[in-house]
Amino acid sequence: MPENIQSQAPAGPALDLPEICGREHELEQLIKETSGRPVFLPSSKIDFARIRGAATAALHMHQPLIPAGGGDIKSADIISNLQYMMEAGSDEDRYNATIFHQCYKRMGRYIKQLVDEGLEPRIMLEYSGTLLYGLKRMGLNDVFEELRSITCNPKYWQAVEWLGCPWGHAVAPSTPVQDFRLHVRAWQHHFASLFGTEALARVRGFSPSEMALPNHPDVAYEFVRTLKECGYWWVLVQEHTVEQPHNGLGPEYKHLPHRLVCRKSSGETVSIIALIKTQGSDTKLVAQMQPWFEARGLSRHTLAGKSIPLLVTQIADGENGGVMMNEFPGKYIEVVRQASSSDTPLMNGSEYLEHLFAAGIKEQDLPVLQPIKQKAIWDRFTPGEGSEKLTSLIEELKKQDHRFHMEGGSWTNNISWVRGYENLLGPMEKVSSLFNEKALKKGLPASDPNYRAALFYLLCSQTSCYRYWGQGRWTDYGREICRRAEAILSKLP
Repeated sequence: MPENIQSQAPAGPALDLPEICGREHELEQLIKETSGRPVFLPSSKIDFARIRGAATAALHMHQPLIPAGGGDIKSADIISNLQYMMEAGSDEDRYNATIFHQCYKRMGRYIKQLVDEGLEPRIMLEYSGTLLYGLKRMGLNDVFEELRSITCNPKYWQAVEWLGCPWGHAVAPSTPVQDFRLHVRAWQHHFASLFGTEALARVRGFSPSEMALPNHPDVAYEFVRTLKECGYWWVLVQEHTVEQPHNGLGPEYKHLPHRLVCRKSSGETVSIIALIKTQGSDTKLVAQMQPWFEARGLSRHTLAGKSIPLLVTQIADGENGGVMMNEFPGKYIEVVRQASSSDTPLMNGSEYLEHLFAAGIKEQDLPVLQPIKQKAIWDRFTPGEGSEKLTSLIEELKKQDHRFHMEGGSWTNNISWVRGYENLLGPMEKVSSLFNEKALKKGLPASDPNYRAALFYLLCSQTSCYRYWGQGRWTDYGREICRRAEAILSKLP
């Protein structure tokens, strides 16, 4: 474990920090050396030429970190919200926390049981860094024992695909681009420290927090560039956060992989493969394994002159809601037993893509999408005309149409991650600026204890929970975490 770091007195108590930085070069080399190698294809038993369709489901797990480990918020320990629910919450909180604990580890038990029966289960997992850190600090080693068994044991990891995510569950549209990159790298560091670099090399897909996709051209470009440079092959996007470039409508074939192409105001272009999460009541759909039942109604599709199966994709919270808590286990096991060796199997995202490209499809054969609302820009703006003209055009479009926005889209799609949170965004923006000036620009080594401590607080402060709730004690938590980061950074030269 990393060394204990005593923050400056005003910043809070001592922290046993997770490994979230310091191995940048090593991990970059790992990703470079392993990029492009098939991960799941060599041992996949799926007959891709025979199946009619396939389904994939991902479970998103998250708990924020809060300064609530004590009576005084200014000196309280940073603990998991799960710990707070268990120790200081209501009777309902304590009841739910016990079930959450079981949800965080139960896939280990189900996967091993089903594989041992000779079946072909599949699941994609996405755990935020704040959740993993909180579970570790709580001493819930049973969770990690179960997860490690299905992540590191060759007998089982074929069935499980981990998805990368921002360490602190930050929403990309309103997180400074340099900070978002820090979140992405921090999660890779943390995951490798828990499960090893071999397991990290198998993480090829990325799941954005709240399914929030930036649509401002410059921010969207940096979002995709960050993912590509951090070694990600594909990204999960929400159906109603993307559009077809030529008509501004949503994807015509939502069960087909696409290329998400993002253009910058200065003219550069970057793209990444996108798997589309379809709309719907997420936890109910996944808990009842609706993606698989939908896949049973699909027929093969012709792309680039080749016949291919389509993929139904869904993601949901893996612990929230009665249907997920109670109905998912039985339905998941039932569907695995029906889907295994059938013509509509369960497949994970990278496994499907590896089969797709092995069948002769090339990335350039995939249809193109772009973030929502961008057609209105590209109809009036030529890439290369620069950020000033882009800013002016965006303001003009906002005046012409009150529905036009450049704040991204998410699976809520009715929440702005900017408007209404000014009392919290001010401290967050100040800390971000301070970190950029005193750590990044001055080249403070990532191995420096002050760098790691300040980074920890910076990433914690940007969790979506503080914005989602936007008032009351959650705002107080967010502002206090920002204060602790500022206390460390303000003492640096």
